Amino acid sequence: MSASIQRLEEQLQRELARVIIGVQVPVRALVIALVARGHVLVQGVPGLGKTLLAKALARALGGEFKRIQGTADLMPSDIIGVHVFDEAQRIFIFRPGPLFADVLLVDEINRAGPKTQSALLEAMEERQVSVERTVVELPADFLVIATQNPREFEGTYPLPESQLDRFMLRIDMDYPARATEADILARYGGVSVAAQAVLGEIAVLERTLLAAARAELERIHVAAALTDYVLDLASASRAHPRLTLGLSTRGALALLRAARIAARLRGADFVSPDDVKEVAPWVMAHRLVLTPEAALEGGSDVDVVRSLLAETPVPR
Repeated sequence: MSASIQRLEEQLQRELARVIIGVQVPVRALVIALVARGHVLVQGVPGLGKTLLAKALARALGGEFKRIQGTADLMPSDIIGVHVFDEAQRIFIFRPGPLFADVLLVDEINRAGPKTQSALLEAMEERQVSVERTVVELPADFLVIATQNPREFEGTYPLPESQLDRFMLRIDMDYPARATEADILARYGGVSVAAQAVLGEIAVLERTLLAAARAELERIHVAAALTDYVLDLASASRAHPRLTLGLSTRGALALLRAARIAARLRGADFVSPDDVKEVAPWVMAHRLVLTPEAALEGGSDVDVVRSLLAETPVPR
């Protein structure tokens, strides 16, 4: 079996490391989302390089890149586009918005209002947009990378469950280790050096490599016992006493797909329970809703995922 998925990760790790340091784990998660055609939510406090990571990935993928800054006054038409009257032709012509891009970065998505957030639902699920009774197709490799700060709630609108469920993965970025942060200061501490300026040094990946990686995924074997393990995790989440909302069927599908890619990234042609455990925090955590009591006690969705993995029997 070829190793297209592994080569895809190697190239992305190398190219993104030219700009941003210490993000090997987030890049692996991004590779999984790319191969599975899933969208990504990047979460963390300001100043950790969330936007830079998204821009660097877009640069490596090539294609058309657009950016939307989430604000309270952002309207759906600012994302989708509007019809304008063409005086010469005497007809209304649709002028596409930034949504019509190969890679769309929605920065601080939770600062956009619910009406604007809902404008992304159809696009993320069906890769199309309905405009004035007309369905307009989006690019085949349409990818949404959204960022949000989970600790600042003033002026924000929490993403509803239907929106969160459309993100295949959530990547939680935390403060870097001291050695990594020292490398960042050494590289970008000068007044004439900026990380944004280095984006131009990123080489664009071969378009055929991503297609080959997706084709390779279909040959990864999934045993019936492994499928049962994913179903057991989904059922356990729905009955968990600290949750009011468990893993959806869409989430279970995403978990299985992500595990298949993780298996190939380690060089295997079959999925193991360890592959499921590796990707479960990325796939499951943002889809779970804690009970008010669990939230008051300081619990987190990631903690619940860990408890589910510890309590659910692993198939032999």
